[in-house]
Amino acid sequence: MSIPLDSAHTDFWRRTREAVPSLPPDLPEAWAFGATPDHADALLALVLDGTKTGTASSGWDYEATGEPIPAAGEFSIILDGGGRPRAVIETTDVRVVPFGEVDAAHARAEGEGDLSLAAWRAIHERYWRSHSGNPRGWAPDMPVICERFRLVYSDKPAQENSAMP
Repeated sequence: MSIPLDSAHTDFWRRTREAVPSLPPDLPEAWAFGATPDHADALLALVLDGTKTGTASSGWDYEATGEPIPAAGEFSIILDGGGRPRAVIETTDVRVVPFGEVDAAHARAEGEGDLSLAAWRAIHERYWRSHSGNPRGWAPDMPVICERFRLVYSDKPAQENSAMP
C-alpha cells in the first residue's frame, strides 16, 4: 500500500521526469512490494532485472483500506526495503479474479519461485495468511487484483535507462 510522500520522492520524481519528459507532472503514489524490507528488496530486484512484470493484491485488503484499485495508465514510484525510491512503473492492465482463477501467464509475470502457477498459489496463500491487511486473510475464492506493469525508469546508471521506452 502507499506511504506518505517526502522530499526524497519529490527529488526522485524530478529526476525521473528529466529522463522521461513525457511523464505527467503529478507525483504518483509510492509503495514497496512485499511485507518486509528483505521481501521488498528481493521483489524490486526482480522488477529491475525485467523478470517481474506483474503483481497481485488482495481485493479484500483494498476494501479494508478504502484505497482505489490500480488502473491501467497509472504510474507508481517503487521503493526498496529502506523506503528509498528506486523505480517507476506504469500499470498496463488490471484484472480482478478469484484466487483459483489466476492463470499461469500471470504467475509467470510475477517472476517468483519457479514461475509456475503451483508456486504462485503456494507463495501467495502463505503471504496472505501471514500478512493480509484484513481479517479474512486468505480464501480460495478471494478476489485477487492481477496487475501487469512495465518498468519506466530506475535509478540504474543512465546508460541502462536509455533502453527503456
